[in-house]
Amino acid sequence: MRAVVQRVSRASVTIEGMVKSQIGWGFLILLGICDEDTMEDVEWLVKKIANLRVFDDDNHVMNRSILDIGGEALVVSQFTLYASYKKGNRPSWFRAGSHEHSIPLYEAFCGHLAEELGKPVPTGEFGADMKVELLNDGPVTICMDTKNKE
Repeated sequence: MRAVVQRVSRASVTIEGMVKSQIGWGFLILLGICDEDTMEDVEWLVKKIANLRVFDDDNHVMNRSILDIGGEALVVSQFTLYASYKKGNRPSWFRAGSHEHSIPLYEAFCGHLAEELGKPVPTGEFGADMKVELLNDGPVTICMDTKNKE
């Protein structure tokens, strides 16, 4: 499971001209799932993201988590995080998980994150053509992969 976590001042997802979801201060999380991913990956990644200390404390040091600041999170499915670009210039998506495998894990991730944060987690729409807007705060962008836990 791969995630690109961006600290944002605000973020939104628009589908077919309508804003589906939006948040203020917190994280925009782009989430990619492969067929080898399990609930263990979901649980590890949720805990890691919820406790990621990238928000400033009173001394302007990144020492606070999204839990500490009461921030929001927006999760957008992103199969392209599993792009293979080794051969030629057109990426291949063979490593991205099937819909049958990925949708339940995506929903579990969003549900577990909502539980961890103690508030609803808005989402994009799995498989939709989405327009994602964000104001990256910092900028702070962290790439995470559950296959590289160490």
